Amino acid sequence: MTALRGLAASCVLAALLHPPPAAAHPAAGRAGQVPSGPSPDALYAERDQPGRARAAARQWQASLDADPSDFEASWKLARALYWLGTQEGDTDTRRKDLESGVAAGRAAARLRDDRPEGHFWMAANMGALAQSFGMRQGLRYRGAIKDALERVLAIDPGFQDGSADRALGRWYFKVPGLFGGSNDKAVAHLERSLTYDPDSTASLLFLAEVHLDEGRKDEARRLLRQVLDAPVHPDWGPEDRVFKAQARELLAKIGG
Repeated sequence: MTALRGLAASCVLAALLHPPPAAAHPAAGRAGQVPSGPSPDALYAERDQPGRARAAARQWQASLDADPSDFEASWKLARALYWLGTQEGDTDTRRKDLESGVAAGRAAARLRDDRPEGHFWMAANMGALAQSFGMRQGLRYRGAIKDALERVLAIDPGFQDGSADRALGRWYFKVPGLFGGSNDKAVAHLERSLTYDPDSTASLLFLAEVHLDEGRKDEARRLLRQVLDAPVHPDWGPEDRVFKAQARELLAKIGG
């Protein structure tokens, strides 16, 4: 196991069993009270600006307090909490955000099992929890994430430009081989995701990491340069900027 793969055990995708009640969470608003001002969608579009994602999450939580059957508010809350749990706040706050994100995604999946959004964002929050908070939970819940992502593929393989294949590629790379991980399967899923969006900074970066793990530095460098050259997606600009920074750092480390 190489140095990159050596991190896998602590980065296995996972969920926590008992997310905290939404009403006790900082994202929560007062029941039935939706704040005035910019819409939550407009706030989320500026999620890389301080306070915007938190404000959006509060509005979506308020909508759910008023109507727990609001599918759109449920999955969008899960998406906002994923951003908050991976990008903002101290360790305790991030963990609470991700736990609440799992709960919101699970609720959305129960409301509309035939839609991909709840399944996907539940899995995303689970994966971020495992990446940040330990091997034991990751190994315990790795199956739940894989099942959720495969459900997304069954519903809509092209959802968010192949996001399920992208996440499954990451899953197969990060999970140790003893528990189902496979670099070959990781490459297959990541390459499939690139058929939906050849400029996906996430897919290109993740694929570069697999090739680097296999010792194919030249291919990894080529892909990392593609990340840096890729245009910023109009809907995923904040994420693209994060992945470009990671690609730049990795390229410097391997002598790009």
